[in-house]
Amino acid sequence: MAAHLSYGRVNLNVLREAVRRELREFLDKCAGSKAIVWDEYLTGPFGLIAQYSLLKEHEVEKMFTLKGSRLPAADVKNIIFFVRPRLELMDIIAENVLSEDRRGPARDFHILFVPRRSLLCEQRLKDLGVLGSFIHREEYSLDLIPFDGDLLSMESEGAFKECYLESDQTSLYHAAKGLMTLQALYGTIPQIFGKGECARQVANMMIRMKREFTGSQNSVFPVFDNLLLLDRNVDLLTPLATQLTYEGLIDEIYGIQNSYVKLPPEKFAPKKQGDGGKDLPTEAKKLQLNSAEELYAEIRDKNFNAVGSVLSKKAKVISAAFEERHNAKTVGEIKQFVSQLPHMQAARGSLANHTSIAELIKDVTTSEDFFDKLTVEQEFMSGIDTDKVNGYIEDCIAQKHSLIKVLRLVCLQSVCNSGLKQKVLDYYKREILQTYGYEHILTLHNLEKAGLLKPQIGGRNNYPTIRKTCASGWMTVMVKNPTDISYVYSGYAPLSVRLAQLLSRPGWRSIEEVLRILPGPHFEERQPLPTGLQKKRQPGENRVTLIFFLGGVTFAEVAALRFLSQLEDGGTEYVIATTKLMNGATWIESLMEKPV
Repeated sequence: MAAHLSYGRVNLNVLREAVRRELREFLDKCAGSKAIVWDEYLTGPFGLIAQYSLLKEHEVEKMFTLKGSRLPAADVKNIIFFVRPRLELMDIIAENVLSEDRRGPARDFHILFVPRRSLLCEQRLKDLGVLGSFIHREEYSLDLIPFDGDLLSMESEGAFKECYLESDQTSLYHAAKGLMTLQALYGTIPQIFGKGECARQVANMMIRMKREFTGSQNSVFPVFDNLLLLDRNVDLLTPLATQLTYEGLIDEIYGIQNSYVKLPPEKFAPKKQGDGGKDLPTEAKKLQLNSAEELYAEIRDKNFNAVGSVLSKKAKVISAAFEERHNAKTVGEIKQFVSQLPHMQAARGSLANHTSIAELIKDVTTSEDFFDKLTVEQEFMSGIDTDKVNGYIEDCIAQKHSLIKVLRLVCLQSVCNSGLKQKVLDYYKREILQTYGYEHILTLHNLEKAGLLKPQIGGRNNYPTIRKTCASGWMTVMVKNPTDISYVYSGYAPLSVRLAQLLSRPGWRSIEEVLRILPGPHFEERQPLPTGLQKKRQPGENRVTLIFFLGGVTFAEVAALRFLSQLEDGGTEYVIATTKLMNGATWIESLMEKPV
């Protein structure tokens, strides 16, 4: 059991155990010793479901990364390929299988497609002459992976591009399948709300899937009251802005992958007197970040400016706890102190780690360039000078700053102005192509197709209307004792989260004008519950809403939703699901065309 998955109103360990059971059943079909050959992208998500100890219990003796040519030597009966259904991976698998066949004693080969089998992939294996070598060809429905007690992700890196650029509904189908799995485990969700074209398609797929399974009535008492499906393109602005929560900044600066972050090692080296800084570690410090760690759970969603005082207080509390050893006189008191020691030492280690991380972040956030970039972002979001060429962006291009940084700022300006004037847009495009290379013309095309970088049509800017109606624009905010979700961006309230908040109370009828301006339909569906499963809410009991971001979500949005869940008079607790946890940089990167 993973304790951090069961602290909320919804015990996500139930989902984790269900997918672990499915994995165990597949491994047991392949009797005898095993070697797993991993598609490298899957190792992170699988690590959140099953540690090596579980695989070892089921006779997994070796693990390799999927690479071309021959597999490393392994004295095992079964070789299992765990792969995404990608044609280029099939070519590598065929190479591996053919080289094993030439090597000597016959092995049993198996392939597990994650999350779905693919006829195209199986045809490719057949064309390459190896399909018959596989005894088991199965699929493993790893659609939604529990990251924390209130957070699920599909970790589908191409979902936004597939949905909005390529009109490929594969990830939407997986989202619908994942939601059906959740309903099988946690009961039918009585009400579905949605905004956006992709949201509408997912809801339609769910309704169709439910019709197809009419024979089996879901008798599980519903845990969720509502499902809110939100398209990412309903709020393109939020991911482009720099996140200012502790967890958001860790992700912005170092990148959090499957709950892990890799950090520069020098800040974490134990300080020894007289060694003059010799023998500093060279390997990155890898830390897991989730609410299993008490201190991280407390500070992760705070604005970074509020983190220092919390760490300072914690240091005093831990120091005082260690001083207690001097007061322990009797055997009983000493015994009690010793029993608390492991927890105290863990707390001290945790404090040291987060103090080091905070120092690393502070080095960045106090730099002149970070301040200049943030100032420009905040001006755009306040509607200042969004309709002309920005001097800071010009300087960034002239100094050849990171292309992702430049594109992120230009897209932010475009979104805050409902598109750029044609001459401004042409100027930016020309400067970018001349400075960074003409191969990026395809990337600019992708950004335009996604609605992130476009000409203003009809000379009308709708952003001020949205900002005013949803109180989503710039405002003065208390970052240490916040009263509003805008603290996550030090003044800007994420539109996506504001929509969720307004749906909960007073309802979307109060913002009909804004909903008409935002892209895609808005809708409501009811799913009838069998008699006896209708929920009778106790006085003061909060509703539980599952909010699904189609196209990705940022840690700052997650923090804002957790803030709403904790409000005493909020009335709603949120569980968050998404196609991908992302930030502005990884989002822009996913839309960039790689040079051939």
